[in-house]
Amino acid sequence: MELDPVIHAPTRLQIVSLLAAAEEAEFGFVRDTVGVSDSVLSKHGSALEAAGYVAVRKGYVGKRPKTWFKLTGKGLAAFTAYVENLQRIVAPTGLSVVPDERVQRVDD
Repeated sequence: MELDPVIHAPTRLQIVSLLAAAEEAEFGFVRDTVGVSDSVLSKHGSALEAAGYVAVRKGYVGKRPKTWFKLTGKGLAAFTAYVENLQRIVAPTGLSVVPDERVQRVDD
């Protein structure tokens, strides 16, 4: 059981986690949510794109250039495996990477 080194870097884990919850996210939103500079997000976004985990789309809104990130199927599979492996690692402690209240919402 190994944690994916591409996802394991804290900033990349935050980016992938954010993208797993969205269909697509604009560069500025990801940057502000993760709390990094443009250059740091560009570096980590490029690493995730090179691994095939994130698709990058560039375009314009009006005359302003914009960049969007989207988690690919490969990226979602890698993130899911990462979370499952992390859960296996912490399971002997009796803890879970999924909070109890999230699990219980199934009945709501």
